[in-house]
Amino acid sequence: MDKLMNAPGKNIFGAHDQKTLIQLADVASRAERVALMSDGHMGYIMPIGGVAAYDNKISVAGVGFDIACGNAAIRTDLKLAHLASNLGELANDIAEQISFGIGRKNKADDAPTKDPLFEDSAWEIVPTKKGVRQRLLDKARNQLGTVGSGNHYVDVFADETDTIWVGVHFGSRGFGHTVATTFMALHQGKGWEEKATEAETLLSLDDELGKDYWAMMNLAGRYAYVGREWVARKVLEMMGANELELIHNHHNFAWKETHNGKDYIVVRKGATPAFPGQKGFVGGSMGDNAVILQGRENASEVTKTLQEAAMYSTVHGAGRVMSRTEAAGKWDYKRKVRKTAGKVSIEMMRDWLAEKQVILRGGGLDEAPQVYRRLPEVLDSQGETIEVLHTLKPLIVVMAGENEFDPYKD
Repeated sequence: MDKLMNAPGKNIFGAHDQKTLIQLADVASRAERVALMSDGHMGYIMPIGGVAAYDNKISVAGVGFDIACGNAAIRTDLKLAHLASNLGELANDIAEQISFGIGRKNKADDAPTKDPLFEDSAWEIVPTKKGVRQRLLDKARNQLGTVGSGNHYVDVFADETDTIWVGVHFGSRGFGHTVATTFMALHQGKGWEEKATEAETLLSLDDELGKDYWAMMNLAGRYAYVGREWVARKVLEMMGANELELIHNHHNFAWKETHNGKDYIVVRKGATPAFPGQKGFVGGSMGDNAVILQGRENASEVTKTLQEAAMYSTVHGAGRVMSRTEAAGKWDYKRKVRKTAGKVSIEMMRDWLAEKQVILRGGGLDEAPQVYRRLPEVLDSQGETIEVLHTLKPLIVVMAGENEFDPYKD
């Protein structure tokens, strides 16, 4: 555990269970530096909420299968009074027009499938033999602008001045998942579209495989940005609103950064970049407030030390306190019935949302508010490293239905 304290100041924020700390220690055995945000919990190979800095290497498992998962929020020119009488109708419109799950199957079928990203030179990395490249292109085009399931959402909020915001959360969908699994396979001596053991994969950026992954990861990041912005702006179109400000950030990604005079590849898995003055959108749960925050500027020397220890990162959400199965029980996707009950009931979730006056479309017990920590407590544990600029009260939450099978939901 001593290797966890490998940066000046406190680099573990909040309280965490032993399994999460052991997982972070394992990452620290390979990385130059690590940090853990206060919404952290067990993940795959690397804890969610974790940050790891490598010397010219990148962790494929660290970036994760949902490459470039992130949040986008748009501040509009509308006030709550403009929408108050037809929030239910707007919620229905979002659910009917935006596609949740795998394919574009709802009314809005004008996603930018001819975006210049599909002409990016990184596609040349994918072999054309036996149609491999074409299949990946087809998958990416078909899923561009779909929100997915799990904890991915489209929300409408009102801030402390009753200004309306739209927020979305999802990543690069099946395209990013294919990139992650492929490079794990290639590292194990297999080929494109071949299955391989899902395992930690550290790639040097001096090697061709590492360079290729870096290019494809960045392409997936570009893809996620295009998709999130299209969905958020589609909701603005439904409301008849204008865009005043866009706040957009990945929280499953890797960046080239310099810390304490040394160059690193910094992987954030479920952690939001928060350099001084850099804004981010962080959600709570379907029944809790979200925030617009930024890395604190003009900080004290003590706070600057904490910011550097966090590698200028912060939380990406409130953080789960129970697994999906623990919360909702087991679901039979073929028969579309619940096989076993979990700790959260429909009544518990509905009562919470009714008290908060949140209109929900879709959503499942595995994403109920009871499954998450409370965001104010999580933010408090990050100390003075960040400052909250706006508090966003959820009015509408739209998610995939509980029985929506989606292999890319995380």
